[in-house]
Amino acid sequence: MSATPSSGPDADAEFQYVAGQARPAFTALFAEFEARSAAAVQTEDCQLDLGYGPGPRQAFDFFAAIGQPRGTLVYFHAGYWQSRDKAPFRFIAPAFTRLGLNVALVNYPLCPSVSLGPLVEAASAAIGPVAAHARGSAPGPLPIILSGHSAGGHIAIELALERAGRPQEAAIAGVLALSGVYDLAPLVGTSLNRNLMLDGASACAHSPLHRLKPGCPPALFAVGQDETPAFVEQSRRMYEGWRQAGNEAELEVTPGADHFSLLQQLAATDSALYRRATGLFDTVLD
Repeated sequence: MSATPSSGPDADAEFQYVAGQARPAFTALFAEFEARSAAAVQTEDCQLDLGYGPGPRQAFDFFAAIGQPRGTLVYFHAGYWQSRDKAPFRFIAPAFTRLGLNVALVNYPLCPSVSLGPLVEAASAAIGPVAAHARGSAPGPLPIILSGHSAGGHIAIELALERAGRPQEAAIAGVLALSGVYDLAPLVGTSLNRNLMLDGASACAHSPLHRLKPGCPPALFAVGQDETPAFVEQSRRMYEGWRQAGNEAELEVTPGADHFSLLQQLAATDSALYRRATGLFDTVLD
C-alpha cells in the first residue's frame, strides 16, 4: 500500500483518522502522562507486568483499590492496534482506586505481528486472570468494567459483545469506551492499513457497530468535542446503535478535549467526564 493518499475519499479518511487527529501539544502532553504515571507507581499499591498468556505483550498492571473493592476497571490502551503500551497511561489509576475500584491496564499483541482477530482473542484472555487476581481471598468474583481508549475502546466493546448473555466467572457490569473506532471500513484506504491489512470484508467483520445485540451491559461512550468529525460520529453512531439494540447507553462529548487530552479529563476528579464515569460505576456496581 502507498503512503498517505493525496486526493479523493481516501485522502479525507487519512485526515479524519490520522493527520486531523494530531495536535502540536501532544509531545508535552505525553511527557506529562509519563511523569504522572511514574508518580502513580510510587504512590499506589500496584503490581506491574503480570502475565496472562504466553505472548511477550500479554501482561497487565494491577492497581489495588483503596479500601473495600467494589469492582475492577480493565483498561485497554490506544495505538490503532499497532503501537503504544499501557505504561504511559498508569496515571489514570489513582482517580479510580480512590473510588474503591481496582484498575488493571492491559497490554496486547500488536499488528502486523498478529491480525486483528487474534489480537482481540489475546486481549480477551486477560479477563480471567485479571478477575482471579482481583478476587484474591474474597468469597466471590468482583464485577468488571471494560474500558479502553481509541483502539482500546474498540477492544472493550468487542469483549463486551463476546460475553453478552454468557455466564462468566466475573460479570461484565459496564463499559466505558473513549474515542473508539467501531466501524473500521474507513481505515481500509488509509496509511494505517499497512499494518492492519484489512480489506472490505475483514473490516466489516471486525466492526462491532455491525454486530450489536441485546443483553450487553450499560455503556458510556465518550469523545472529545475537538476531535475530527469522523471520530465524534463514530461514538455517536455506537451510542445510538447500543440503545437501538435494547441496551442502556450514554454519550459524553467533552468540550475542549481532543483525542488525548480527553484522558486528562477522565482522570480529573472535577471534570464532567469523570462525573459521568463515576455515575456509571455507581449505577452498575451498587
